[in-house]
Parts: sequence; structure tokens; C-alpha cells
Amino acid sequence: MTGTSARLLALLSVLQAQRVWPGSVLAERLGVTPRTVRRDVDRLRELGYRISAVKGPDGGYRMAAGSDLPPLLFDDDQAVAIAVALQNAPSSGVDVDEAAERALAAIRQVMPSRLRHRIDGIRFSGADTPTDRADPAALEAVSAAVREHRTLRFDYREGEPRRSQPHAIVARNGRWYVIGWDLDRDDWRIYRLDRMSPRTPTGAVFTPRTLPAADARTYLSARLKGSDAVDQWPCTGEVVIDLPLREVAPFVGDGTAEELTTHSCRVSLGSWSWDGVLASTVRFGAPFTVVGPEPLRAAARDLGVRLDAADRDRSGG
Repeated sequence: MTGTSARLLALLSVLQAQRVWPGSVLAERLGVTPRTVRRDVDRLRELGYRISAVKGPDGGYRMAAGSDLPPLLFDDDQAVAIAVALQNAPSSGVDVDEAAERALAAIRQVMPSRLRHRIDGIRFSGADTPTDRADPAALEAVSAAVREHRTLRFDYREGEPRRSQPHAIVARNGRWYVIGWDLDRDDWRIYRLDRMSPRTPTGAVFTPRTLPAADARTYLSARLKGSDAVDQWPCTGEVVIDLPLREVAPFVGDGTAEELTTHSCRVSLGSWSWDGVLASTVRFGAPFTVVGPEPLRAAARDLGVRLDAADRDRSGG
């Protein structure tokens, strides 16, 4: 492939994003001058590609909607991304395994040999398949209702009819959640997409409400932690664990850990309850000291009493 041909393909690859690219940014990205970018754009137009020039301080070039692009316009990084994404489809939480396998096979067959060998080398295990997976048709229907701000009618769990004004869909840990304003309960609710069976047609158009959080992902995370809108645990405490930081830090999840000495570290952990914070601490199997707050210290004292009573009961004392 000549330098010019390679550069034209690289330019097409960038323009596929269908956003406005300033000429100077394209030139820097491709390692050429703005004048070369202008000439290459003209060459692509001669080949039939619809590339519009946007004027003004924020102007540049953009691929017009509806332009047909070669199906094999993938650079090496894009080929890797496609292979990983399609092979990882089972962990997505949507029932598209067989379709993803066919898509990867179809793309592979029409790829140049160099890229075909590249993606053939990407094989991995560990893409866990969730037990409860969402129906692609349900995902499409709910997505359309979110996009068009249309009231969603659906059966939930065991046929329970529901009506909701859907706000967003959030994927988390292999599960798909729908956040919406429940019209029958007059409150925000979180639904599992794999338990939803949308009805057709959808309902009336609605004016979106303001979510009581910064964004949908934050709201979901907050609710899963037992909070209304703030992404934090109801109970958060600090302890000092007699272990090196390297043995603790990888296992604190969304907590924090800082080194105090070579053999101890201060850890901040959160949970739904103070007993939960203690449970997260005890699992390290090392001596620890509760720093605070007072409710955590009180829970530790109470747990000590209960553990001592359990030991006495077992020994018959």
C-alpha cells in the first residue's frame, strides 16, 4: 500500500466517527500538513465520499450521514477492539452470543490477511455468562423509549403490569438496569432489564424529570449502596490493620488504604451496616484497631460480646 493510499484510509478511519474534525487536528493526527489534509479530502470526494466542510472557528471536516464506507476500514487497534468486544459478548448480559459469533466470523472473512491473523491471535477465557440475561428485543424497545421520551408499559417479574417514564439504561457487572419514574408509585425506581417484557405500542411522550443525582450511573451506584442520591455507603469507618499495605490495598474494593509503617496500614471501608464494616475488616485475618467513628467502635464492642457468648455456648460454660 502506498503512502498516499495508507493516508487516505487513515483519514477515512478518523472521519467514520461522524464528528467535526478541525483541519489542524487531522493534520496533527495523520502527521501531515493542513494543505495535505485538504488535498486528501478532495481525493476522497472524487472517489464518491460525501465529506462536508464546516465553516467557522469550530469548523473542519465531517463525513456526511449516509456515506457508505468500505466494510474493511479497520486499523490494527480497531481490529483488536472488535475481536475483544465480540468475544466478550457473553459477559455483556444480553442474549447475543450466537449473533456475535456470526458477526466475528463474517468480519474475519472479509478482512485483509494481516488483520485476520491479528484477531485470530486474540483468544481468552473468563467471559462469564450471567444467569439472567436481557432479551435484545427488550433492550431495543426500552432504548427507543428512553431516546424518544415515551412512557413505557411493561410486565415485570411474574407478569406484574407497570408504567414508567424511562430515564436511562445502565450496564453494571453483567446486568442491565433501567432507571425510570414509576407512574403508579410516583417515585423513582430501578428495574432489571432481564425481568422486563415491554408492551407495544408505547405510551405518550413525557417531559423528562431531573434525576436526584449527578447522572444515572451515580444514582444506580448510590441506590445499590443503600443511599438515595449520593454514591457512598451509609456506614463508613476507619481501622488500622497490622498488615503491609501491599497485602491489603488490592482487596479494599471502593475503600482506601494508606501505609502507616512497613507492617501496618490505615484503611477506610464502607458497608450497609457497621457490622458489615467489621466483617470486611475481619476477613483479612490480622489484628486490627478501630479508629472510628464511635458507632463502629460500639459495634466492635457489641460483636466482641456476642462472639464471646457464642464461644461459651459451644463449650457449655
